Amino acid sequence: MILPVVAYGDPVLKLECDEIDSAYSDLNKLIENMFETMYQAAGVGLAAPQVGKSIRLFIVDAAPFAEDDEENEYPEAKDFKRIFINPEIIEEKGEEWGFEEGCLSIPNIREEVFRQPEIRIEYYDENFKLKKEKLNGIAARIVQHEYDHIEGVLFTDHLSPLKRRLLKRKLMEISKGITSAKYKMRFPNTSKKR
Repeated sequence: MILPVVAYGDPVLKLECDEIDSAYSDLNKLIENMFETMYQAAGVGLAAPQVGKSIRLFIVDAAPFAEDDEENEYPEAKDFKRIFINPEIIEEKGEEWGFEEGCLSIPNIREEVFRQPEIRIEYYDENFKLKKEKLNGIAARIVQHEYDHIEGVLFTDHLSPLKRRLLKRKLMEISKGITSAKYKMRFPNTSKKR
């Protein structure tokens, strides 16, 4: 089932999320719905707060980067599809690099965000098996972006105060449903879903 994506301005996007355990109700159904929602919205990652759940869960599938990668800039994107439950980034390292990021909760806005290129992360998969991985490049960036969501951080929080001021009007319009997203959304400052 395709779920509405929560738009900028909804309080759930600013909460630090709670850990879950294997008894979490309908977890497999939620994960399935999140993948369906992400693919329908043409995203490469989706965190539980973006569908209104304040839990430490996010999914990623970097396949679109691999498919569009004629120059082989993102070899780490190939076959990078994961489910992250209760993740913890243990280490981030390397010289920060800029990349234009977007977010399904903030449609039609893309801005350059600087992140470190390598991370070490521990998380549980959908079977609650502990995983430890070292990620780099675009895979690390996608995970850092989604990890921010479960910490209550949006990519716009990484921008300079001046850049945030310049985007303020557009962000307020998104929260009111004044946007042209091509997927179902839930807006905090209006009673409508679109």
